[in-house]
Amino acid sequence: MSQNSETRRPDGTHRVAITGMGAISPAGVGVDALWNAVMGRQCCISRIERFDTSEGYSARNAGEVRHFEAGEHGITKKEAHRFERFVQYAIVAADEAVAQSGLNMEEEDATRIGVVIGTGIGGIDELQKGFHTLDTKGPKRVSPLFIPTMIGNIAAGNLAIRYGMKGECLDITTACSTGANSIGCALRDIRHGYIDAALAGGTEESVNPICIAGFGNLGALSKEEDPTQASLPFDLRRAGFVAGEGAGALMLESFEHAQTRGARILAEITGYGSTGDAYHMTAPSPDGEGIARAMRDALEEGGFAPADLGHLNAHGTGTPANDKTESLALRMLCGEKTASQVPVCAVKGTTGHMLGAAGAIEAIVCALSVANDCVPPTTGYAQPDPEAPAHVLTEPLYDYPQKVALSTSLGFGGHNAALAISPYRI
Repeated sequence: MSQNSETRRPDGTHRVAITGMGAISPAGVGVDALWNAVMGRQCCISRIERFDTSEGYSARNAGEVRHFEAGEHGITKKEAHRFERFVQYAIVAADEAVAQSGLNMEEEDATRIGVVIGTGIGGIDELQKGFHTLDTKGPKRVSPLFIPTMIGNIAAGNLAIRYGMKGECLDITTACSTGANSIGCALRDIRHGYIDAALAGGTEESVNPICIAGFGNLGALSKEEDPTQASLPFDLRRAGFVAGEGAGALMLESFEHAQTRGARILAEITGYGSTGDAYHMTAPSPDGEGIARAMRDALEEGGFAPADLGHLNAHGTGTPANDKTESLALRMLCGEKTASQVPVCAVKGTTGHMLGAAGAIEAIVCALSVANDCVPPTTGYAQPDPEAPAHVLTEPLYDYPQKVALSTSLGFGGHNAALAISPYRI
């Protein structure tokens, strides 16, 4: 009997497998497009095309999902008319994840399959349009579908309807840690037997005039004109994040459920940590204690020590404060010497910051990394920052088996999340 034929953890709770993954990102539609762009150090950030930024905007670059036609991806004309972009993105990612998993809902107890898909901002396009209509044309002209089109939970709700999944249906909103917290919530539900499987992840449509204006006026966005130099995680030159959009979805199942139906297990989520800074509305706690604690909790839940850490898929926004905080947290977790040797990657150099979708996209990349015995490079990284020291890769690291890796996320409000992801060895 192989070590992975056991379906339960030592405490009797369920082990949780990833059996399907789906993505739509600035790299394009599909997990393969995302993975190839990340491994190839491709920058998918460019000048915003969706609206005119020539006057009044301090930031003009973003990671847009370009040339997206809903009808080309299994979305009907009626759905495209009724569903905001964040819902459409969630559908595209979820369809890919469900298809890869091979889950057949006609053969399942629908009440045991959940949906936990979050969004940081939700239907911001419809919100902006609705306010404009109200102000210029009056209340009678506001769309009767305004509320069910705009509200953030409607992505999870529409996915549950699409697949007939009748278990727990949730929209987790924790700003930029939304995707990771959604996966963590689904993990706990499955681990403790409330459901057998769940579609989990995050989605976002944040490349929008009011979002870019608001983040820009907050001073959070990079003002760099060159798109290839705008998102620079951990780099000395970093000066803010670049907004991105899209969705990431993972099909999670208990090992027992996955093995019973003969599903292929892609990787295992072995732990989850979720903490709060209780410090500031937008800034991470500079001591790094909150995210370090989440990282430690995730490792310990999986039965790992810091010395077992194969690599860190960092939140890595490219803001001065975030990257410095994560660097400090890694040193707190592992000690100065070990932390200097742990490979670090940050996906946002490729995609920009996909906000509520970021944690899900990064969990997918982390799962592929441990499954393929490699660590991706960080697009844009060139100049180390002595105040944020980290072993950030500029080239892919191959032939590198790992016991466990961490994917971290931090959100406005002091939300911290860490997912421990391990390879599945037969």
